[in-house]
Order: sequence, then C-alpha cells, then structure tokens
Amino acid sequence: MQAENQNSTPVVYNYKVVQQFTVMTVVWGIVGMLVGVLIAAQLVWPDLNFGQAWLSFGRLRPLHTNAVIFAFGGSALIGTSFYIVQRTCQARLISDTLAAIVFWGWQLVIVLAAITLPMGITTSKEYAELEWPIDILIAIVWILYAIVFFGTITKRRTSHIYVANWFYGAFIIAIAFLHILNSAEIPVTLTKSYSAYAGAVDAMVQWWYGHNAVGFLLTAGFLGMMYYFVPKQAERPVYSYRLSIVHFWALIATYIWAGPHHLHYTALPGWVQSLGMVMSIILLAPSWGGMINGVMTLSGAWDKLRTDPVLRFLVVSLSFYGMSTFEGSMMSIKSVNAMSHYTDWTIGHVHSGALGWVAMITIGSVYHLVPVLFGKKSLFSIKLVSVHFWLSTVGTVLYIASMWVNGIIQALMWHAYNTDGTLTYSFAESVSASHPGYIVRFAGGSMFLLGMLIMAYNVWKTSQMPAATVEQSS
Repeated sequence: MQAENQNSTPVVYNYKVVQQFTVMTVVWGIVGMLVGVLIAAQLVWPDLNFGQAWLSFGRLRPLHTNAVIFAFGGSALIGTSFYIVQRTCQARLISDTLAAIVFWGWQLVIVLAAITLPMGITTSKEYAELEWPIDILIAIVWILYAIVFFGTITKRRTSHIYVANWFYGAFIIAIAFLHILNSAEIPVTLTKSYSAYAGAVDAMVQWWYGHNAVGFLLTAGFLGMMYYFVPKQAERPVYSYRLSIVHFWALIATYIWAGPHHLHYTALPGWVQSLGMVMSIILLAPSWGGMINGVMTLSGAWDKLRTDPVLRFLVVSLSFYGMSTFEGSMMSIKSVNAMSHYTDWTIGHVHSGALGWVAMITIGSVYHLVPVLFGKKSLFSIKLVSVHFWLSTVGTVLYIASMWVNGIIQALMWHAYNTDGTLTYSFAESVSASHPGYIVRFAGGSMFLLGMLIMAYNVWKTSQMPAATVEQSS
C-alpha cells in the first residue's frame, strides 16, 4: 500500500492491522446487537432466560453494553485511528509489532469480558463492570495504543496535525485516566475487588467516568472519524477548519464536567449536581457546532445523497448526533430529569446516540474503508448498502420512539397520586403499560441487527472480488 508524500518518497502504510480491526468491528457489532435483541425480547417474553442465571437480563445487559461500546465501538475507533493517522501524517505506524499487540490484546479483553460477565463476575459499576485483572490488561493495551498513535504523529511528514487526530488524541488520553482512576480497586480474590472510593464519592467518580465514556469514547473519538470520512466520501473539504478547532477545545473543556447530571436528587452535594447541569446545557453549543460543520461540508454536493447510500449513513448519523445531544442537555435539567430518570426515556436517549450516531457513522466509515483495505474499486453491492441504510434508519426510529413513549407513560404513572397521598398505580401496572413499547423496541432492534448481517455479507463478498488498483492519496 503505497502513496506519494510531499517529498516524493514512497510511503508503505500498514493496512493489515486496520483490516483486522475493521473485520472485527463488523463481527463484534453483530454479536453485541444480537445480545441486545435477546435482552429486548426477554422484556417482552420473560421466559426467554430459560431459567439460566447466565442468560438472565442482569447478566446479559452488561455483556451487551460492553460488546457494543468497547468491542464494536472500540475496535472501530482503534482501527480507523490507525488508518487516519497514517493517511493524514503520510507516515507508517511507528511499530507494526506494537500495533499487532494492541489488536490481539484488545480482542483478549473482549473475550475475557464475554466469559466473566455472564458468570456474574462484575464490579457492578456501569460501563466499568470488568474485574481488576482485566482492568490492568485494558490499561496496558491502551498505553501501547497511545504509543503507536502518538509515535506515528511524531513521524509525520506534514506540517500540521489534521483535526481528526486532535479528537482521536483527546479520546485516547481522556479514556486512559478515566479508566485508571475509576478502576482503582482493592483486590480480594482473582475475581473480586472493592472500589477504592466509598459512598457519594464513589458515585461521583463512577459517573465522571461513565458519562465521559460517552463524552470521549462515543463522542470525541467518533467525531475524529466524522472529520475524516465525511469530507472524503463527499469529496469536499471540511466546511470550516476554524470551527473544527473551536469545536474541539469547547467540547473537551465542557464534557469532562457533565457527569453529575446522572446523580440529581441523590446524596451528591447540590452544587456539584448544579455544576453538572450547567455544563451539560453549555455542552449543546460545541456539540451542535460539530454537527453543523459536518453537515455543511456537503455544501455543493447535496445531490450525492440521492445516489450514495454510504454518504447517507454518515450524514444521517450527524442528524442523530445533533438530536441526541440536544436531548441529553435537556434531560440534564433537574426539573426534566425528575420525570425522565429511571424511565425508558433514558434508554431511548442512549440508543439515539448509540444506534443513530455511533453505529451509523461507523457503518458509513467501514463501507468507505473496505474497498481500500481489500484493494477493490468499489463495494460488492451499493443496493445492499441502501437496503441496510433504510433498515438501520427505520429500526432506530422505531426503537427510540417506542422508548420515548414508554418513558412518558412511566413518568406520568409513577408521579400520579390519589387524594389520600397513596400511589394511583402500582409498579406492576406501569410495567404492563410499557409492554407494547417493548414489542416495538424489539422489532426496531431486530431490523438494525438484520442490517448488520447484510453488511457482513456485503463486506465478505467485497473481499472476494477481483483485486483492482485503488487510488492511495491521503
């Protein structure tokens, strides 16, 4: 894989590790979403746990979240960052050996998570459920990942660092210290530990980590993906490079403070709750700045949306990003949170970001990457990409709309009181009222999963096509 740099010296890129991560992104995406569909089905038909503890909702739900966030999302981020840093810096990865260790180490983390979580081996911290030996492995792999990424930047043959690498760099650094600090634990046995923090402090550290797993992994990292693949697929320059830099600094300066909005009406000090709320509202400005910058990159190329379903994936993902960030800022307001918290509205919000933003920008990026990585002129079938797009879009809309309706129903029923001060509805009645929404959610999730299976078929068929000469410019 060669390209000509500005000094006319051939650069041979390491596409092998990118190819490996891309393939595993598709594989883990299917696995993670299959588990998600199963637990969605369990809420409709509870007997689907088959009386097995390791198949129960409580065991499979953390498996689902870890598989989608860290297996699917993590593989996508590491793979695309290795690709983008090479292309934009016109330099090969600093070490092929370290890059290979990062790949195999990350896959080992995922396999260990898939084994331990259904067994009930967990810290019970959301998005940080893995026990201390796996946490140590994650830290080691992540540090090696940072060495490869930043080491490659030091070798760059370009005068500047492209904005996508700024976002990837921030995501790598932030996730490192978030993970290490939140995972500070006192080991008891190989499979059991206790948090180094206690009480409200433990909760605050957990949600400082938890929301910034969203902020820096599921937002900053994927914005790095957006700033490369949207301009490349649209064949247009970034709408405003200046806005992208302002967007970067504003985002990382405010996101880190947003965690306390998960802890409204708890033992956390009131001023900390209010600070989290204020920062979450301010966060809307840089979030929409990034969305507008991405969408406006299509200026002069809007007609491409009619014929290019890959570009549709990328642009619609930005629409979901803008919607979910607006929703998140509103849900952080205490009066709104009093209604939304603990309801399915939160589930809908999470999945408007996870399916609509994270998954769809990843899918679009993978479709862009696959022909390049396998040396093909194009994908096997553009029609299948279009089918996948509509399955994903309609599936996501069904999912989030059903959860919004469920959330409103639950909030209204839980807050209804009789004249004597007793509750009008029992909790069981609110669960019964939510049942139709769970059916629709299951249908929407199944559509999204079907789209992922179509994607896997398309990627596999593309890899089997005759080789072709592919343009290698950065």
